[in-house]
Amino acid sequence: MIRSLALIFLLAGPVYGLECKNDQFEDIPFAICSANIKKDDIRIFLRNDNDDIFGSFQTLNADLKSQSITLGLAMNGGMFRPDLSPVGLYIENGKVLRKTVSRAGPGNFGMLPNGIFCITPHSVEVIETIAYTKTKPNCLFATQSGPMLVVDGKLHPKFLPDSSSRFIRNGVGTSHEGQWAHFVITNRPIIFHQFARLFKDHLGLNSALYLDGNISQMYAPLINRVGHGRSLGPIIGVVSPADH
Repeated sequence: MIRSLALIFLLAGPVYGLECKNDQFEDIPFAICSANIKKDDIRIFLRNDNDDIFGSFQTLNADLKSQSITLGLAMNGGMFRPDLSPVGLYIENGKVLRKTVSRAGPGNFGMLPNGIFCITPHSVEVIETIAYTKTKPNCLFATQSGPMLVVDGKLHPKFLPDSSSRFIRNGVGTSHEGQWAHFVITNRPIIFHQFARLFKDHLGLNSALYLDGNISQMYAPLINRVGHGRSLGPIIGVVSPADH
């Protein structure tokens, strides 16, 4: 739960590495925030201490402020059910709150391969789901979503360059050495194929995961993004003590 963060902050450093900027890939403007696991406190949030789902960046931010914690970045963190609970794997503070879903199914989540964004004490990694079930990394926080955008340096095999399905989309990619997580949201509707190429060709990442489309939001004060929109399930955040 959120209150346990106070103790963790005694051990973890404040936000030093977080970087945010606006950029463009081909004809698509996008925003990107990059966090370094060695310098930044990256977490995933769902419920407060009363077991109520946060549902928005504003609610999460207010809760953190009451604890003298600063929210430096927030992004919707994976697909969720109508009650805002996670669709697939969800781990918070080392506790598995929802199990992995590895079977194919309807919608984008079930377009295999899908994947998991895993935060360990020393690394961040986007892992294809079946690989995750085999390796079982020690994730302190994790969220499952899909489809994978880039797997081992290759685009998802079902993405079509002539697709007509365009949405505002957001996703996360991780560096090869597991130190950087790159959070991206487009400012215009985009097809999957081009979004995946943004991570692979423009950012040079071998692993990237689709988080969602249409409802995609980002809170990033460094580039003046507020992030209002529809209610959300899991929220990925970068936090620090308020006096930093």
